[in-house]
Order: sequence, then C-alpha cells, then structure tokens
Amino acid sequence: MKQAAFMRFHYAWVIAAVTFFILLIGAGIRSAPGVFMVPVEQEFGWSRSSISFALSINLLLYGLVGPFAAAIMDRFGIRRITVIALVMLALGAGLTTWMQASWQLTVLWGVVVGLGSGCTASVLGAMIANRWFVQQRGLVMGILTASGATGQLVFLPLLASLVESDGWRTASWVIASVALVMVPIVAVLMRDRPSDKGLTAYGAADFDQELAAPAQNPFQAAMNGLFTGFRSFDFWLLAGSFFICGLSTNGLIGTHFIAACMEHGIPAVTAASLLALIGVFDIIGTTFSGWLSDRYNNRWLLFWYYGLRGLSLMFLPTALSSSPFSLGLFIVFYGLDWVATVPPTLRLTTDIFGKQQAGILFGWILAAHQLGAAVAAYGGGVIYTIVNSYFFLFIAAGVFCLLASFMVMRIGRNALHTSVSRNV
Repeated sequence: MKQAAFMRFHYAWVIAAVTFFILLIGAGIRSAPGVFMVPVEQEFGWSRSSISFALSINLLLYGLVGPFAAAIMDRFGIRRITVIALVMLALGAGLTTWMQASWQLTVLWGVVVGLGSGCTASVLGAMIANRWFVQQRGLVMGILTASGATGQLVFLPLLASLVESDGWRTASWVIASVALVMVPIVAVLMRDRPSDKGLTAYGAADFDQELAAPAQNPFQAAMNGLFTGFRSFDFWLLAGSFFICGLSTNGLIGTHFIAACMEHGIPAVTAASLLALIGVFDIIGTTFSGWLSDRYNNRWLLFWYYGLRGLSLMFLPTALSSSPFSLGLFIVFYGLDWVATVPPTLRLTTDIFGKQQAGILFGWILAAHQLGAAVAAYGGGVIYTIVNSYFFLFIAAGVFCLLASFMVMRIGRNALHTSVSRNV
C-alpha cells in the first residue's frame, strides 16, 4: 500500500519537469536564428550563405558535443554540466548583440551557443529517461522530446514580434535572460541519480537496477562508444536514418522555413507563427510516439514516420504556392511527425546496445542527426544563393526521407527478437 501511494508521486517527475523546461529553453534559443536570419542579413549586408555557415556550425556542434556531454555528465554529474551549459547559452546569445563581423556570429552563435546546446539536447532527455524511469520510459522520452516543439511554440512568435517591434538585439537579450533564470532552478531541484534522493528509479524493483557512475575518462568513454558503434551495422542504420531526420527537420525546415515563407509573400511574424504551429502538432505527435514506442514495433513506427514526412516535404512547394488550406495541411501532417522519430530511435538504441551504453551511443546517433542538420542548413543557404529557390531542397529532402523509411526496417533484425521484450 505504501509503495502504491509512493508510486503516485515520485521525485522522478520533478526531474522530468525540470528537464522539460531546460530542453524547452534550449530549443527556443536554437530556433531563434530562423527569425534572425533576414534582419541580420539586411542590417549587415552579409550573404545568406555566410549566415547559414554560422548556423550550420551551431547545428553540427549541437550534435557532436552530445556523446562527450553524456560521458561528462556520467562522470561529473548532470546538474553541474547543465548549469554550465545554460550559462554558455546566455553568454552566446547576449554577446551577439555587439557583433560587427560575420566571423563573430560564427564564434558566438556557432561555437558558444552550439556547445551549450549540445548539453541541453535530446541526449540529456535520454539520460534522464534511462536513469530515472523504468516504467513509462518511452512516454517520458516523448514528452521531453516534445519540449523542443513547445520551445518553438513559446518563443518563435514572441521573438518574431520583438524583432519586428524592437529589433533582433532585444530578442537576443530576452532569450539570454531566460537561460540565466533557469540556472538557480536547476541548481536547487536537479539531482544526478535517484539514489541522491534515497530512491530507486520510477518503477524499479530495487536499488540494484541503478548503474554506478563510471570512473573512466569521459573522452575515452565517448570514443569507446563510437568504436562500439562502428562495429555494428545497426548503429550505421540508426545513425544514417537520424542523419536524414536532422537534414529534414532542424537543418531545412527549422532554419529555412521562415525565409521560404517570406519569399512567397508571407510576413515574418506569420511565418514564425506557422513554424510554431508545427510545434503544436509536434507536441501531440511526439508524446503519442513515446506512448506507442512502449507498446509497438519501433521499426514500423519509424517506417511510417519517415515515409509520411517525405511525402509532406515533397508537397511543401505546392503548399507554399497555393492556398492557405494546403499550407495548413502540410503543417498538420509534418508537425505530427517533426521529431516523433526520437522515442523509437532511443528505444531501439537501448534495446540493442543496453542501458549502460545507450546514453553515449545515442549521443553519437544524435551527432549524425545534427550533421545532417548542418548539411541542410549550410547547403540550403548555398543552393538558395545560386538558384534563388528552395524548391529542389524540399523535393530532395522528401526523397531522402523515403529512403530512410526503408533503412529503418533493417535495424535490429538479428537482435530485437531476443531484446525487444527487455525492460533494461
């Protein structure tokens, strides 16, 4: 009876709530360049490709730092590293208000914000879900992943309005201040492990299920995880499909959607609101995806997610050129699928490689995701500069998504029959 009452409220849900807001703020800061791109281009006269280069560095570091962040958090604690990351986000966003050259944008928004973002990314959500939850792990990961869409929903219309009324510098100071406000909240409420509160993970049977903090050098741990992945065909399939996921979401739509809308006569605030609306449907889709990943074959889930995303992207050029109804149709279908791929991808990673290695391996898989995002962010700017159109980019991204839908069906073909039922 006591155990049943305790399970109704567990401190793991406090950790999940704090993590949700960390990821929400990180996502809001990462989405800001989509709003800033055109005003910065107009003020400084920089080419879109040079601005896109800084954003591609941001997206690349956001992914590459993930596995090292996971290893460092394992070694030195989630709370400590997250506080440092939030301070870096605040510094990077705040200092851009004084920049005068494009290389400064690359250093501040590309490197500083990119490094901070890498520690407040899906790898953090994966570590929290794996470390604090046994039951409802997929649902929690879905909710944490949906925080990215919530960040868009909260920040994009606000930032677009601020840029239009007070300039992009005011918007930068707002997001820097929000990151700083989160620092004391994390310091007070975040805990590294359930045992720090004298608890087991939510739904765990006993303390033996908690993994001890590794004594291994974090860099060595991250590289060992990479070498483990290199030897697995499943890792290449997971990383390859997630590369396409990043290319078709953060890199292309997250970076260029607002600019593409403006090219078709849609005002910036309206375009930002449309991108935020994608986030509304993503909250629904990703949370539901987490619930589904606890109950159904995750390969089939990914097959449908990538296939439907590909079709929606191939429809986008038509939607932008036709009626508001068509654009609304794209927003609904694409939004439901925005990052619904994360919960089943994490579940497959954990099932195949085990809970001990899941954080670092998922970090490397996320790095592939952000490499794809960086390619689309920079490549989109370069191709637009050359052909003055986003049409071919949207079509190509759709074709790649269809390819990914077939790739994921090969994941874990030899391993899942023995591991899919494990609750590791």
